[in-house]
Amino acid sequence: DVMVFILCLGGLIGVVKVTGAFESGLSALTKKTKGREFLLVFGGSVFMIFGGTMCGLEEEAVAFYPILAPIFIALGYDSIVVVGAIFMAGSIGTTFSTVNPFSAVIASNAAGTVFTEGIAVRAFALVVGAIVFLLYLHWYAKKVKADPKFSYSYEDREKFNAQWELDESGAAAREFSLRKKIVLVIFVAAFIIMIVGVMNLGWWFPQMAASFLTVAIICMFLCGLDEKTVTEAFINGASSLVGVSLIIGLARGVNLIMENGLISDTLLYWASNAVAGMSGPLFILMMMVMFFLLGFIVPSSSGLAVLAMPILAPLADTVGIDRSIVVSAYNWGQYAMLYLAPTGLVMATLTMLDMKYSHWVKFVLPMVGFLFVFGGALLVIQVMVGA
Repeated sequence: DVMVFILCLGGLIGVVKVTGAFESGLSALTKKTKGREFLLVFGGSVFMIFGGTMCGLEEEAVAFYPILAPIFIALGYDSIVVVGAIFMAGSIGTTFSTVNPFSAVIASNAAGTVFTEGIAVRAFALVVGAIVFLLYLHWYAKKVKADPKFSYSYEDREKFNAQWELDESGAAAREFSLRKKIVLVIFVAAFIIMIVGVMNLGWWFPQMAASFLTVAIICMFLCGLDEKTVTEAFINGASSLVGVSLIIGLARGVNLIMENGLISDTLLYWASNAVAGMSGPLFILMMMVMFFLLGFIVPSSSGLAVLAMPILAPLADTVGIDRSIVVSAYNWGQYAMLYLAPTGLVMATLTMLDMKYSHWVKFVLPMVGFLFVFGGALLVIQVMVGA
């Protein structure tokens, strides 16, 4: 049921993507903010943060670089601002996932809880995290705007600018028509419907998959494209997540072997004894550190959730901690690593923009530190209040 849900969601994203609604929305945003430079960076970042927390919009963000990079260059910004406003903003949204199916929903399911538990805390963390990141990005962008030599990637500035020079071709295709506006509204509404269904109607993965499939079909009819184009878009969107689905299936297979072979019981017994005398705050901080380390080995949020949660989440019961708090520790710990991990999406992004890894690390390290301090403090507060 989880695998089918993922494929239906991928199909929906594929359909919305082929309509050009995402790109047109961002292109319209650039026109609205013309002359107010950072407002465009701010708007694009907020869009990515929202997409990240709602549906894990990260890999799909690759399509936005050809749109935003030339504009940001023309406004006097550098490659760091481009990656920050797209990749990092999307990662911030995913870090503080509220209803993101690829992390919060799947992790909650694997932990034996419902994703609506703890959603208020995750929403609060999202607001704080977004504000801190946007302030940091504003500080950096302002410095680069005033003095280009301040740029962490200044040595590659000319090469980057030459690669992503402004190209006005295709502007008509990015027109934000009424059809595209309606498609975007329906796409957002799909996640609102999902939340209402889970909270009030007893929905779970089969019903959520059916709702996404229904919304995808509605978008197909409304977008104005021919049948072959939209069905191929659905298939391509679903096929792009086959890898994720297979990881989920294989990880579940590992869990079944561990359960039936009593391996999980042995691990849980050993781990329970290890944390028996541990205080709740110390336990949850150790969980965050553990997910941070596992994020390097398993850079897939959904894969790590279904692989590790069935083993680690029950440990919370031994120290009297709600499992939804472990879900937050998983989100924040893993993504503190994924900001940096060369095994994750960051290397593909940097390679695409021909940016040095060392330049990116210099920019992102303060956000890693913030996530550990803020996330750790919030986890401890939840444990203390729950106790």
